[in-house]
Amino acid sequence: MQNEIALEVRNLKKNYGTTRAVDDLSFQVKRGEIFGLLGPNGAGKTTTLECVEGLRSQDEGTISVLGIDPGSHKRKLWDKIGVQLQTSALPATMTSKEAIAFFCHYHGKKPNLEILHRLGLSNKLSDQYGNLSVGQKRRLALALAVAHEPEVLFLDEPTAGLDVESRIELHLILKEFKEEGKTIILATHDMAEAEKLCSTLAIIINGKLAVLGTPAQVTAAGDKRTKITVATAKGSLVNEKPQFPGAEFLSLVQNYVHYNSEDSGKTLLALLRFLEENGDELLDLRVERPSLEERFMEITRERRNTK
Repeated sequence: MQNEIALEVRNLKKNYGTTRAVDDLSFQVKRGEIFGLLGPNGAGKTTTLECVEGLRSQDEGTISVLGIDPGSHKRKLWDKIGVQLQTSALPATMTSKEAIAFFCHYHGKKPNLEILHRLGLSNKLSDQYGNLSVGQKRRLALALAVAHEPEVLFLDEPTAGLDVESRIELHLILKEFKEEGKTIILATHDMAEAEKLCSTLAIIINGKLAVLGTPAQVTAAGDKRTKITVATAKGSLVNEKPQFPGAEFLSLVQNYVHYNSEDSGKTLLALLRFLEENGDELLDLRVERPSLEERFMEITRERRNTK
């Protein structure tokens, strides 16, 4: 069982003066999964990652990364992990090729120019860091994190500030890394990104673990109601404003009627019967469970109200 665990954090605590940034945090990450670390600003995500990466020492608790204690064996750990920090920079005059050579030399590896090609930087080998775009700098940072072929990859807001095309491209690359057996710990504010990529999510609020589970488990544990959105040809729902079993009218936006339903089956049967009786027909019908973003906001509000 232990060989299946890439990262284990037990009862982690970290203080900054009188402020407790991480408060008795425990979780495990399985080998070969993408694990999402979520939380509002100041929740303790970055501090947790820095302790796990050996960049900070914890005040209490234990950490094991591939069986290595980050506090005692930093050099051994850093050869086995890759880290893309939330903010990082290289000398403005350093080229992409020089950066890869420098980082690979640190880890005792031959320069891995293939990773630059893979990340779409083939034509930027001789370009200086200061002349790269934001997206190119992000891709270079990811290349530096994986050039020495680490087993575990830590990414702190890797797609922040990227355009849609660059974001999609990086998502595809992360999926490829997962298929190769790499373990990825992803800290992000992007709920859609987390829901799309991660097999397990941990939501941290005020340094504590609030929720742990798959994206489906996390969203299912919240508001049980289903959102039903309807548009019809004749607009009979807009004109008549009927009431349906188990449903609560939410809003009307550009001829789309929105309901919350505690029993979507009964609501939909009644809604379709109403349309048939009124000679109306569906143009659009959407039945949606609450999104991860909505569940995240629900958890955040609950924790703030119980402080």
